[in-house]
Amino acid sequence: MKAVFDPLQKRYHARRFVSNGAWQPSRETPERADILLSALEDLGFPVETPPDSGQAAIEAVHDPRYLTFLQTIVARWQRIPEAPEEVVPNLHPVFRQGETIPGYPASAVGQVGYHVMDGAAPITGDTWISAYASAQSAIHAANLVLQGEEAAYALCRPPGHHASADLAGGFCFLNNTAIAAERLRSGFERVAILDVDVHHGNGTQQIFYTRDDVLTVSIHADPLRFYPFFWGYQDEGGANAGRRFNFNIPLPRGTSDKDYLRALDTALDRIADFDPDALVLALGLDAHEDDPFRGLALTTQGFGRAAGHIAALEHPTVIVQEGGYVSDALGANLRSALEGFMKSSG
Repeated sequence: MKAVFDPLQKRYHARRFVSNGAWQPSRETPERADILLSALEDLGFPVETPPDSGQAAIEAVHDPRYLTFLQTIVARWQRIPEAPEEVVPNLHPVFRQGETIPGYPASAVGQVGYHVMDGAAPITGDTWISAYASAQSAIHAANLVLQGEEAAYALCRPPGHHASADLAGGFCFLNNTAIAAERLRSGFERVAILDVDVHHGNGTQQIFYTRDDVLTVSIHADPLRFYPFFWGYQDEGGANAGRRFNFNIPLPRGTSDKDYLRALDTALDRIADFDPDALVLALGLDAHEDDPFRGLALTTQGFGRAAGHIAALEHPTVIVQEGGYVSDALGANLRSALEGFMKSSG
């Protein structure tokens, strides 16, 4: 299996984020990439630096106004007297499903509130550089599969699955999983996304919610008391043409291997019914029992078994790294997952 990573992805380093109403040291650090790269070296996987494929594949998923915002907001923010170094929102438009925001503010402060949903995605001078490089890794991995590779792994950091078409949040700016899926659609008629991150992939769900050519399936900790709180429930099944093409499996906090694998098999049955031509696996390693977010309780061996179940589908697969934060087990979790996938895929 080929792996893809651009060293520019390590440039972004927000120092803190808001959790439970307080500033805390950021969990999404460049050290994550170093640990995962070391695991790939242990596995003997070649790591390619992606070429710059341009912005077209990103624009196929994200709103142009949002992309302009990400590229320009830091310079505009720095003109505000006494503005902090990192761009964070201090207000948000409040609206409910079916309502629309009546206007788009010209103010930098207003646009930050419009485009950043929480305090867990601070924007720095290096955010666009790293997020763009992360997206290029996802695009290149998808291109490798389009060119005939059975599977490719994109070490995407910063991650992406909380980013919607025009909204950042939860450490995510560009939705690498969605970008890879949309890129695969250029060569495959039907694509499935399986998100196994401990957090629901709300951005991915939003992007494909009204479509029937991309099935989105997510297994995650129940959002009733876990981020992202407002999305990820069982009754979110898609809308319009996408009705019945979104499938959520929220799990109780602390779910471990046995019950997780049972839920995974339910998800895989839904994917088999969809009969996709290709798969994107949004690989969150934060479902581990020792991950700092403590949502679920998979073991390292559980990741290997889960990956084996997924590989048994035998679809061309792009594996996109999502969450998984610094712990003693992080590298071992990636090795277990990729070894389990490769062993079962032959």
